[in-house]
Amino acid sequence: MSHPSSHLQQGAPPKPAGASDWHDWSAAWTKHVPLLTGRTDLTVLVAPGAAGTAPECFYPDLNRIEVDATYIAERPDVTDPAKARHKRLVPTGYGLLVHGAAHAAHSRWSTPPGTPPILAAVADMLEESRAEGRQRGRRRGDRRWLRHVVKTLLDPDDAAVDDLWHAGQLAALLLARVDARIVTSKDVRPVRAAVTGVLGRARLRQLRDIWREAHICEDTDADTMITLARRWCQVLGIDPDQQCDVPEPDAGLFSGRLAAALVDYLAVAAGVTPAEYAAALLAHRHSPPSEWDRRDPTEQEHRAARDLANRLRQARNQHPEPGRRPSAIPPGRLRTRQAIAAEAQTAAGQLPTAAPWQQRAQLPPEKPRLHLAVLVDLSGSMDRYTETMSSAAWIFAHAARRADATTTTIGFGDRTTVLVPPRARPNQVLTMRTGLATATFPEAVKVADQLLDLRHGRTLRMLAVVSDGCLDDIPAGQQLVTTLHRAGCAVLWLHPADPLADSELTGPDQMWRHTFTQTTSLTVADPVAAVAAIADAAVAALTQA
Repeated sequence: MSHPSSHLQQGAPPKPAGASDWHDWSAAWTKHVPLLTGRTDLTVLVAPGAAGTAPECFYPDLNRIEVDATYIAERPDVTDPAKARHKRLVPTGYGLLVHGAAHAAHSRWSTPPGTPPILAAVADMLEESRAEGRQRGRRRGDRRWLRHVVKTLLDPDDAAVDDLWHAGQLAALLLARVDARIVTSKDVRPVRAAVTGVLGRARLRQLRDIWREAHICEDTDADTMITLARRWCQVLGIDPDQQCDVPEPDAGLFSGRLAAALVDYLAVAAGVTPAEYAAALLAHRHSPPSEWDRRDPTEQEHRAARDLANRLRQARNQHPEPGRRPSAIPPGRLRTRQAIAAEAQTAAGQLPTAAPWQQRAQLPPEKPRLHLAVLVDLSGSMDRYTETMSSAAWIFAHAARRADATTTTIGFGDRTTVLVPPRARPNQVLTMRTGLATATFPEAVKVADQLLDLRHGRTLRMLAVVSDGCLDDIPAGQQLVTTLHRAGCAVLWLHPADPLADSELTGPDQMWRHTFTQTTSLTVADPVAAVAAIADAAVAALTQA
């Protein structure tokens, strides 16, 4: 999701393709926007891909509001934009128009030249709730549509890690909208608890004073907005004169309570459960490319899945079932015949020998449940491994289904791709393709943790990585691996035996067969050996659990 600064842009963007199909929407909303803004010099452009990287954007130099049509509907004939009832059919799209109108009507200031980027970013964040609050004060009914659009303007990446900067960012983008009377305090209760846990009550109270002052700023008062941004940075312990750029999230840290609370909020706003929202988000971001080939599984792959399932079941079922034994005293299950016999023996003056209770022996530990994530390097040097590992992904998924285990296979390269989601039973084998880079290894580890809860689960957890170790961000990868190791998740790293030519290394930070600490590293002769090593490790882990 784009930063709020992308909702206000200078210059003239190129006209997006497909604008002609949405011409009626652009014309209708251009005619309607003076009612929202009180300005008659504005135009509205609706088209797929409009507004750059944001869902909507206001261009002051052009006096134009752009709205990405993909947030309205798949086709322009969904409704007639010239009729008033259309806004109820496309509340998110119309909410984006209202949000853009709020900027057009009230964001009448621009960042002074020479302002450090971090101050400009904070001022832009404060401007989001300030402009919406002013719009609501002028047109109370617009709050309904602005509430619809908040979930579109926010993203879990706004709270990537639990640090002061991202907690403050989430506070500015969501909690400040409570004081702007766009969302309610009840709506953001989990988010407020998470932000308070990171910032502390005193610091959050100081930030709230700042955004409340921003809400009463004049529409043209740039100096006050920048002054408030400087105070914001000081509360967070940042010197904007020393740290000019916006802090980037540490790639070696997993997301935490901030992201979880934001996902809960966005799920409720979308009318789904947090699990459903997270699954939809993962599918949107990490679905396999459409050009990857699919084929039917072979008989050999079916046989391999059955064999692996049998091995996993045998390893998992090695614990004996609890036995039963008779007992003269409770607790246990009362056996009526033995109870009558005991009473008869007592009445006859005999020492009772009947045992009326049946007790179960002490229950053994719960059978281990395996959570296995397989990460496959999709850089060009791993080309000969992709076909076999694609086949292995299908085999692991079907074997896990039969053996009460959970697996997922994820490819990492130029992007992170979830080849087989957890608990899926794919009908076909999807063949991965290699690319040029391995920039997304840290992201792939985080996706695996999100899918299988590798850090917190009470299950038997394992991460297997098939890679030559020539990665773009080794320090971040090592930090993530260390976190998993300390959380009790075993990490298996499989290196190909064939060395990579020095000419294929693309950067000074890359190295051939880098060995990560706190992992079990093996060298495999070929792709089949890599698959066998993962299967053997899974069986051994279940056996020893």
